Order: sequence, then C-alpha cells, then structure tokens
Amino acid sequence: MPPVLLAIACLFAVTLCYASVCAASPFGNCRKCKGHGHIVKITRRGTARRGKDCRRCKGHGKRIRVGRHLYNLAARIHRDGTR
Repeated sequence: MPPVLLAIACLFAVTLCYASVCAASPFGNCRKCKGHGHIVKITRRGTARRGKDCRRCKGHGKRIRVGRHLYNLAARIHRDGTR
C-alpha cells in the first residue's frame, strides 16, 4: 500500500472511532476540574478541601465533546433550513 493511502485509511479509522465515541458518550469529563464539578483546594495542613464550583462546566463536571457539538450544530442548521 502506498504511504498516502495508508495515511488516509488511518485518518478515516480514527475519525470513525471518534464519531462512535461521540455517539455513545456525548459528554466527557471537564478538563479543568477533572470531572469533580469543583476545584480541589489543598489546605496548609495538606488536606484536600472542596473549592468553588468550576466556572467552565458550571459545577456539573461534564462537558460536551467537540464532535458532538459539531453534530448538534449541523443538525440545527439542517432542521432550521428544512422548515
């Protein structure tokens, strides 16, 4: 197989796998709070305390994946255009 076809096949496989992950689990853990929903603070004694709610995920601990966001956007445009 020529290297160009192999690269295209690998890229297609990665895209297909990511699309299946987005379909099966549209939400992933928030990168800022690591899915806790709040920032973990360490006190001076070294114990972990609950901090403020995460501003990025608004305290839910989950975020929508990029692929799912693009799918929702395309579906919304299609739905609005066919009405």
